[in-house]
Amino acid sequence: MTSKDTNLDDLKRAMANATPTPNAAHKAEAMARSLEIFEAAQETQVTARQSSETPKPRGFLKGAFDMLMTRTTGALTATTALVAVGFLFLSPQGQQMLQGPPGPLVQVPVEEAQVVGADQGDNGSPALRSQAPTIERVLIEPAPEADVVADAEAPSLAPMVLPAPAPMVREALGGLADLDHAGDGVAQIRRPIQGLTLYSDGGPQNHIGTGDLALAPLPEDFANADDNPLRVVADDPVSTFSIDVDTASYALLRSTLNRGALPAPDAVRIEEMVNYFPYDYPAPTADDISPFRPNVQVFETPWNPDTQLVHIGIQGDLPVVEDRPPLNLVFLIDTSGSMNDPAKLPLLIQSFRLMLNRLSPEDEVAIVTYAGSAGVALEPTAASDTATINAALTTLQAGGSTNGVGGLEEAYRLAGEMMVDGEVSRVLLATDGDFNVGLSDAGALEDYIAEQRDTGIYLSVLGFGRGNLQDDTMQALAQNGNGTASYIDTLHEAQRVLVDQLAGALYPIADDLKVQVEFNPDVIAEYRLIGYETRALAREDFANDAVDAGDIGAGHSVTAIYEVTPVGSPAVLVAPLRYTADEGAPEAAFGDELGFISLRWKEPGADESQLIDFPIANAVADPGTEAQFAAAIAGFGQLLRGSDFVADWDYADAIALANANRGMDEFGYRTEAVQLMRLAQSLSGE
Repeated sequence: MTSKDTNLDDLKRAMANATPTPNAAHKAEAMARSLEIFEAAQETQVTARQSSETPKPRGFLKGAFDMLMTRTTGALTATTALVAVGFLFLSPQGQQMLQGPPGPLVQVPVEEAQVVGADQGDNGSPALRSQAPTIERVLIEPAPEADVVADAEAPSLAPMVLPAPAPMVREALGGLADLDHAGDGVAQIRRPIQGLTLYSDGGPQNHIGTGDLALAPLPEDFANADDNPLRVVADDPVSTFSIDVDTASYALLRSTLNRGALPAPDAVRIEEMVNYFPYDYPAPTADDISPFRPNVQVFETPWNPDTQLVHIGIQGDLPVVEDRPPLNLVFLIDTSGSMNDPAKLPLLIQSFRLMLNRLSPEDEVAIVTYAGSAGVALEPTAASDTATINAALTTLQAGGSTNGVGGLEEAYRLAGEMMVDGEVSRVLLATDGDFNVGLSDAGALEDYIAEQRDTGIYLSVLGFGRGNLQDDTMQALAQNGNGTASYIDTLHEAQRVLVDQLAGALYPIADDLKVQVEFNPDVIAEYRLIGYETRALAREDFANDAVDAGDIGAGHSVTAIYEVTPVGSPAVLVAPLRYTADEGAPEAAFGDELGFISLRWKEPGADESQLIDFPIANAVADPGTEAQFAAAIAGFGQLLRGSDFVADWDYADAIALANANRGMDEFGYRTEAVQLMRLAQSLSGE
């Protein structure tokens, strides 16, 4: 028998025996002896608790050990926490867990710890309670001497540098969430700079919260100008501008807000914000001589009760789909290296595929690409052959420099070959706007496009992506090409531009539409046009048919808003001159006129313009939902641009006005606008 078998037998016999009954007398004797030993140990305790009179131990570990030997509850709790945190930070795992990326710093003034009271510990001794100091460098250091009597004092600790917390633990660390690294590796606090606003489009930079949402400046250029100035009617009674149906600015600022930043003021073109939305304006009838109908309303300004808004709404005719002519469409696609981004070329391809479903079998499609050189990716193909078109789109890849002019030349050549009398030929350029090879000068590009539009081939531009967007180039191309400029940041926006509003984008009903308003100086003292800074025309340009202007497409609506100050209003900013000639009261025929509006346009392809005009009644009325919502968007745009004219009116007021006038909102565009206002309100710190 082996020893293993013997041990097993012994174990079985032990398990078979009954468990002995506990002996109460032995238990009481053992407990009494234990108490005697404990009391003896207490009487011989020689280590005193720390006080202001006893020397302070040196060193982190020795101080922690001595504090653990005291019986003060507050000190014991504090020391235990320090030991736990210290070992966490000193361990390799703790160092790795708390590592965070470096970032910009904002220095914060050091504030001394302030004793605000004393609590009684479990044994009746006072324990210190102080506010956590705001520090510039996060160091565990000896606390400053406090002029208080304390029963216990924390030991002096060697300075310990805390590494910045990683994003995954910032939330758990609470107050340490704003730590960041300086150049010397020392963790420091990063705070927003008061008085600055975060922009992502080249404006002043600031960080939000921990800085994780902070955005670097984007190398983007925008087509814009200073706000239209206030005009004195007695000196300058006539205002002239070209209409604008572009919507790129609104989509761009939406993209910026959704990235967690306010757009730079130059990125905000108010007329494009207002014209982004469809409006239920009265449509033209058979009695109208123009393919559009203007409608004018006058009502109190939401942000200034002493001024009025003159709201001009123009609704274009929308012919039935069966009546539209065949379309010859050339997709001019930027495949340069800058388009190698999910929000650029891949989104572009998806967007064009959406559009194919809206084309008619009689339409034709061709594809031209350009990078370092230009080439034809798809010869003219029937729009019904979606398999061939989709296959060509699938083969597109980004790479190389941007020979935009080479692509334009090839696209115009191909569109000219496809052109047939009675049909519509269009070039649709999709790009991030970067032209760095060829005619990169904006003026030369404008001249080239202007020459091509005279052949009847119009150019529209679609912008994709951020970080390299050249908005000013896109605007120059579209305006001189008699087309529209849009920015596509989502597939939802592609649906709006290329599906829902396809007819308006590609089928003009009126070319070179100009608006001129003459204000009555006996009724209106001052005025300003809200937006349209880049569309201003000289007074003499109105009747000059050689001067180009914007076009209006099928079903498009266009809105323009003036803010006017009536004569005698306390809102008049410019006092009348002493020696201004008084020509007396106006004639009776003009007494009830606030002003006079004139519109000129050309039939598509025509050389001579036509004119309609009518007076603006001097009567304030209920504007209704459409005009009020347009006013809310105009106010929103002025807030984003930092306009002084809105005074104390704020984002909350814009939100309330827009919410109350959303109307039917079939596609949810107005609801989305309210959400963007709320986001801007939060980002602005309002």
